[in-house]
Parts: sequence; structure tokens; C-alpha cells
Amino acid sequence: MNLPALIAPIVDDMKAVDAVIRERLNSEVVLIRTIGDYIIGAGGKRMRPAMVLMVARALGYEGTHHQLLAAVVEFIHTATLLHDDVVDESDLRRGRETANAVFGNAASVLVGDYLYSRSFEMMVEADSMRIMSILSEATTVIAEGEVLQLLNVHDPDVSQERYLQVVRYKTAKLFEAAAQVGAVLAGATPEQEAAAAYGRHVGTAFQLVDDVLDYSGDAAALGKNVGDDLREGKPTLPLIRVMEVGTPEQQQLIRDAIKTGDADFAAVAAAIQATDALEHARQAAEVEANRAREALSSYPVSPFLNSLLEFCAFAVNRDR
Repeated sequence: MNLPALIAPIVDDMKAVDAVIRERLNSEVVLIRTIGDYIIGAGGKRMRPAMVLMVARALGYEGTHHQLLAAVVEFIHTATLLHDDVVDESDLRRGRETANAVFGNAASVLVGDYLYSRSFEMMVEADSMRIMSILSEATTVIAEGEVLQLLNVHDPDVSQERYLQVVRYKTAKLFEAAAQVGAVLAGATPEQEAAAAYGRHVGTAFQLVDDVLDYSGDAAALGKNVGDDLREGKPTLPLIRVMEVGTPEQQQLIRDAIKTGDADFAAVAAAIQATDALEHARQAAEVEANRAREALSSYPVSPFLNSLLEFCAFAVNRDR
């Protein structure tokens, strides 16, 4: 199932979220509006805000705060992307130049700060200390994940456990928070708040498949430069797997590539293809997707639940 079909049950909510995003980006500072419009124009899957909306609707929520909080989640995500691209010195995302490539690093960092600040201003409007606690903790954990990833850069001795910790902090945490916010907003029972685990597992699967696509896709399909993580010295799961099961020559190739960020990409890709590295990462993503499905076992049957379950398959089977 493709993403438009997945979000069909919440298409009106998603339009309302887009309206909130545009309204709240309407700053008197021209550069903020300009960069905001540029980011919105770049598109994106909007899976995190969709998760807020879908979980809330799956539990019978009929208010409008889910739209506001979905926009908050998207603002937090966008802020992390702006800062990520500066740290990683990236120049391409979603098939377009990154904001820092177009507007400069200083503007990107400051607009990212603005989005964080705006998101906290907005979440106050939901008038829920529990929701504020969930989202504020998430921003802290995401920042910790960024620092952990920085510590792992150019370190060929990073284990799968250390890498997965970064994934859970840096990527999966906002998925987890998005799902939990939707549940709390709808007055979920403690059992139904297992949506938090659902989000965490879907987010982990999503990142693991990103790792696979970095070595099996093409830049046009992925909207980013194939092999970017390698060039940045990031030891992702396929690389870690080659160092576990590859020949001594393959292991040394990967070690040198991670240390320097400068290697023969074709040789690295060949080493990955010669082992079970990509299949290993995909299987790990499948395990996470199955755990996500199990977390929703107490949810009532509905089109919203069906889409949440299909999200699991989408996260694993997508090609971009």
C-alpha cells in the first residue's frame, strides 16, 4: 500500500495540519517565512504527524487538538532535520538542496531553534502537562541521540547495540512520542498507551530500512546522495554486519571506509552485496514491524487501526 492510501482515513486532518503549519510559520521575520516555505515545498512523508492523528482517531478522539499537536511533532522533526544537515554538511534531501546549502548554516540553525521554540509555545495550547512531558522528554532524548551519533562517527568498533541505541534515541523516539501523544489525547487506557511501543518499533524499522536503501537504491529514488552515511563516517547496520561476517579483506575495507569516510564506494557496495548485510538489516526491520503490530492488539477494529498496521509494512517495504 502506498502512503496516500495509508493516510486516506485522515486526509482531512492532514490538510488541517498543513494549514496549522503554514499559519504558525507566518513570522514577521521574512527569512523564517522563506525557509519555512522552502521546507514545506520539499514535501516529505509526514509519517510522524500522521501517527498522532491516526492513533487519536483510532481511539475515538473527535476534537481538534490532535491537529495542533501533529503540527508540533512536524515542527520538532523539521528542526532536527535543519540541525542534522548542518552537522552532517549535507547538501541534498528529498531530491532538493538542503536549506543550509541554499540559505547557509547560520540561518538553518537559527530557524531550527525557532521551530523548537514555536513547537513548545504551541503544545502549551493543548493544556496537558502529560503531553508536554512526553514531547519535552522526546526533544531531550533526540538531542542525546545526536550526540551519541557524533561519538560513533569514524569509529569502526561500534556494535549493533550501540548503533541501535542511536536509532532509538535519534529517530524512533519522535515516532514513539507521536503515537503516545495521540493515545493520551484520546484518553487511552494504560494498555492502549502501548501505542508508544508501536511508534518506537515502527520508527526503528523505518531507520533500518533507510540504512538498507543507502546501499541498494539510487539518488533519484531516495532523494539523497547514495552512500552519504559512509562519506560521513557513520557505521550503519549493513556496514557493522559486514565487519561481523565478512572476509578479513572485506572487514578491513569497511573499517578503513568508516575511519576515513573516503573509500571506493563500488568496492564497499560489492562487499555489502557479497554478504547477508542488507538481508540482515531488513530482517531486523521486520522484527521491529512485527513488534509494532503486537503493540496494538488491544485497539478496536477500524479503518484507522488498519492504516496503523499497514504503516508497519510500508516502513519495511518502501523503496524511498
